[in-house]
Amino acid sequence: MEIDLAPKDPKGLYTGDGGSYSSWTPDDLPMLRVASIGAAKLTLNSRGFAAPSYSDSSKVAYVLQGSGVCGLTVPEATTEKVIKIKEGDALAIPFGFVTWWFNPNDSDLAILFLGDTSKGHRPGQFTDFHLTGPTGIFTGFTPEFVSRAWDLSQSDVSKLVHDQSNAGIVKLKVGQKMPEPSDKDRDGLVVNCLEAPLDVDIKGGGCVVVLNSKNLPTVESVGLGADLVRLHGGAMCSPGFSSDSAYQVTYVVRGSGRVQVVGVDGKRVLETKVSGGQLFIVPRFFVVSKIADPEGMEWFSIITTPNPVFSHLAGRTSVWKAISPEVLEAAFDTTPELEQLFRSKRTSDEIFFPPK
Repeated sequence: MEIDLAPKDPKGLYTGDGGSYSSWTPDDLPMLRVASIGAAKLTLNSRGFAAPSYSDSSKVAYVLQGSGVCGLTVPEATTEKVIKIKEGDALAIPFGFVTWWFNPNDSDLAILFLGDTSKGHRPGQFTDFHLTGPTGIFTGFTPEFVSRAWDLSQSDVSKLVHDQSNAGIVKLKVGQKMPEPSDKDRDGLVVNCLEAPLDVDIKGGGCVVVLNSKNLPTVESVGLGADLVRLHGGAMCSPGFSSDSAYQVTYVVRGSGRVQVVGVDGKRVLETKVSGGQLFIVPRFFVVSKIADPEGMEWFSIITTPNPVFSHLAGRTSVWKAISPEVLEAAFDTTPELEQLFRSKRTSDEIFFPPK
């Protein structure tokens, strides 16, 4: 499989007083097109506001830093859900849902979006449809059509639609009122990965929180699973692969480390260092392993199935422990003594291996 798997940084698409929007493109990261995955990052400055829009792709949103407010309206709903969000929050957003984002605080709010573009207009890229602004949907209709649809005069329609000069991200004036978030609106829609119970916690190794249809029911409708992994300094993440034909899309939140990926015929297709802000994708059934630098490494990933299954090739839960001794001796063409030594290692370590 001759394709560039090297980690990449995003490219800025828009920057203004309210904030910025950047994305990864298939031209820079070809695996996005292969896997039909989109990836983007929204940063809102103080009082930055991303106006209502909807997307052609289902997404998982992860709050990288800061706190703020998200508005979410499901199709055919008569009221919106207004959700307070903070660092570590993950939301699953099906395509067609209308969302807006607001940062009422002094520090920046940054949100990562990873999603499935297989039903979108452009494989490997999100297409967002804005409801307002100079590129809003209603700028394409004639004043007559909008006037009839909204039951407004054409002069009022012109004020609402055609006199707008602001792009999709703006800075709201001090004193501009916004809806207050409701705690109950978070139920079933948000999981905080920094506060949720740990699915794996290895002393000196690392920990992981898995998002699936059990703790975040909406991932079922978006068809994606996700996890947040924190690997301690010098620790190793066991070589492993997705055994249910899923792609792994990984964004490095902070820290750095080394990554190796091995594919068909035992060929090492990636050997590199990754650092905070970079994104890379592991092809289906390829084996990946990571070793954190001394400061550790944290990453957020989506997997292109809502309830992912992984097979590990080292550690207590590895496939080696399940295969019979006779088969291992024959496969490795080795002695019973070396097979026993091999089997006796990593009998208590699981997934993460602390540095020696």
